[in-house]
Amino acid sequence: MVKVKSTVEEVELIRKSVRAFCERFPEEYWRKIDKNHEYPEEFIQALTDEGWLSVLIPEEYGGAGLGLAEAGAILEEINRSGGNAGAGHAQMYTMGALLNHGSEEQKQRFLPKIASGELRLQAFGVTEPTAGSDTTNIITTAVRQGDKYIVNGQKIWTSRAEHSDLMLLLARTTPKDQVKKKTDGLSLFLLDMKDQKDNITIVPIETMVNHATTEVFFNNVEIPVENLIGEEGKGFKYVLSGMNAERVLVASESIGDGYYFVDHAVQYANERVVFDRPIGQNQGVQFPIAAAYMDIEAAKLMRDRAAELFDSGQKVGAEANIAKYLASTAAWKAANATMDTYGGYGFATEYHVERKFKEARLFMIAPISNNLVLSFVAQHVLGLPRSF
Repeated sequence: MVKVKSTVEEVELIRKSVRAFCERFPEEYWRKIDKNHEYPEEFIQALTDEGWLSVLIPEEYGGAGLGLAEAGAILEEINRSGGNAGAGHAQMYTMGALLNHGSEEQKQRFLPKIASGELRLQAFGVTEPTAGSDTTNIITTAVRQGDKYIVNGQKIWTSRAEHSDLMLLLARTTPKDQVKKKTDGLSLFLLDMKDQKDNITIVPIETMVNHATTEVFFNNVEIPVENLIGEEGKGFKYVLSGMNAERVLVASESIGDGYYFVDHAVQYANERVVFDRPIGQNQGVQFPIAAAYMDIEAAKLMRDRAAELFDSGQKVGAEANIAKYLASTAAWKAANATMDTYGGYGFATEYHVERKFKEARLFMIAPISNNLVLSFVAQHVLGLPRSF
């Protein structure tokens, strides 16, 4: 679905509006959320109410009908403000499988309620403990019995399962030893978690960063046949189609993080006086900040290119992965430069740098490890032999 490209002025208006919105949720708000390991419910509800999470949903289903470029700008500005867009970003890309591969009846049934916030689609059930990044090895099963599927199994690293009404769930409908291609036999479903709450066990995972991630167990969970997205056995392909959008949006968050770090490093380096001179006057402080800024600017160009290709309906696998890699590494470089600039104060929670430092590190390994991005580029872009 080709999107209408916004003008530069329209995108800048979006950015200004998001910045104004984020002023209602200053860094003290996020520090408290992080300290108490809470979910930013107030922020997510306000973000939903103002329509920022539904920008990718077409207007006929209650959304804004905008593209990935605009969505990326929103997430970038949230993170640049000191917030954490990861608490709600999944609602932007998980519904892509429904939008692109669901039936018209499914779209009419779910998308308007997702757009309004009546239903939250934040949970994405794909990864399993024994499969990791090898999605074709998942063993959670969905067995059809009449007009429903019975699901049994386990998912891990399923973020926001406790704060979502629906889950986009990938499960095996045909045993792996009975399919011709290893990517066949997997099916994609929309699971109503509230309806099946008695058959679902959600176990929070304590992690370095406050990301509301969980382990989910399914015990004879029932999913109506009408909640199967697309064709049975073709779910792997449907999931892949949404992962490119995820890569670009995560790259946008990393870019926002990178600018956050540079903004703070520059301000602190100008204000902090040691030996009768601002520390920013020293090249040992200047150069790492400047280098990080240049890397962020370069990553932003690739993110913009990937978003442009995605919104025009073109192939974007390489560009989306490269954007995610460049943006996450640039943000991490900026995080380290900022921590060095602040010195010991960077470890103090009152300066907020340590929280953002932890958040920036996550995207080096999630939603895909940067090493896997390197493998993808080596094989699919450069034509080198498959390494695994």
